[in-house]
Parts: sequence; C-alpha cells; structure tokens
Amino acid sequence: MHRFFVPPASIQSGQVVFLSEAAHQIYSVLRLHPGQRLVVLDNQGEEYTVELEEVCQKTAAGKIIEQQPSLGEPACRLALYLCLTQRVKFEWMLQKCTETGASTFIPVISSRSLVQDLAETNKKAGRWEKILQEAAEQSGRGRIPALKPTISLEQAVRQGQGKRIILWEQEHSTNLRQALADLTFENSPEISILVGPEGGFSIEEVQVAKQADWQPVSLGRRILRMETAAVVATALVLYELEK
Repeated sequence: MHRFFVPPASIQSGQVVFLSEAAHQIYSVLRLHPGQRLVVLDNQGEEYTVELEEVCQKTAAGKIIEQQPSLGEPACRLALYLCLTQRVKFEWMLQKCTETGASTFIPVISSRSLVQDLAETNKKAGRWEKILQEAAEQSGRGRIPALKPTISLEQAVRQGQGKRIILWEQEHSTNLRQALADLTFENSPEISILVGPEGGFSIEEVQVAKQADWQPVSLGRRILRMETAAVVATALVLYELEK
C-alpha cells in the first residue's frame, strides 16, 4: 500500500484528512478511489491503515481501519555529518542513508568541501526535506529523518552526540566493528559519524576531531567514494547493533 506522512493534527476521531499536496498525489498521480486503502504515518512512530472515503483534486479523507507502531525505525539513533559535495551526490546520500536507517543529517563545510557557500546550501533545505520524506515513505520508515542547518567542521566536532566516529582513509588500526564493541542495540545508543569530502579530511582536521573525542575508523582496505562510505557506514552500524 502507498504510504503518506501527514501532520498529527490531520488525524482526529478515527479520521484522516489529507492536505492539498497529498490529495493531489492521491487523486491525480496515483488515481486512488474511495474504498481503497493506504498507510498513513504521523511522524511520531505510529502508522494507520486508512480506507479512503472522499477523493477529490484538492481534498481527500478516510477512516482509520487499524493503528500500530511502525516497525521501520531502528532503536539506534544515527546522526550523519556529511561534508557538502555536488548536488546530485549529496541528494543521493540523503535518499539512500534514509532508506538504510539514519535518523539525522547535518550538512558540513570542511576545508576540502566542494561547496563552501553556507547561504546557498540553506536555500536547498526545502528540497532536501522533501527528498527525506519521499525516501522515508518509500522505505517503510516511521519517522522522517531530521535535517539540521549547515555548519562548519569546527562546529560539527563540538556538537556530535554519543559515540563519535570520523571515517578516515589513513586509519589502519581500528575498524567499525571494533569501534562499536562497547555498544548494544538494546541500549538505544546515539552514534555520530563524520563523512569527509572527495579530498578527505586534512590531518589537522582529524587531529581537531580526535581532541573532541571523535574516533578515527577505517571501512576497510579499499578507498571508498564519500557517497559510498556514507551508505556503507550507516548499513554496517545498524547491522552490527541489530544482531
């Protein structure tokens, strides 16, 4: 069934009212009809099976048939600090890491980031949030990952929460499994991962991160593109903690 995130206020007294954009999608794009069912998500961890009762160009509504907790959310809260890069690559990371299970995205400007214009990146927030919502709906998530404002690397290393990991191709002694050895999925840990730009982090940047308790970690013997590293790290963290 098709999945839609709606504001919690749209769910009242056993009914769901869809706002104009969702109504347009239901009526004009998906061409759904009264009597058909879809899944509604409140972005707070609950999902509802809804049977459509009214479907028009600008409005749609339905009755709730069933309510249950969403099963698509990991207990681990994973924040990805992603250095900015070309638009297509960055948006691909947002999409795929949402599908994989990341909870929060923080765009970062480092010394080697391909994008250095803070004002320009903040203009893209609306588009990026839409990408996150669509990826969350498609992949069965129960919450849309949070998108935070763009910050500098210096700010990023100060605000990372929980277990702090910085991916670094010059790290050869500690892999991701070793870095996660003291964590368990049952403890619902917070993990922050810094993913560098195409040119990698400078040695000076890694030293600053280490002083702020970020642990350099290797993803293996091969050098990964940044977008590959982001998805691989997200998948491996959740795999290790969900076992």
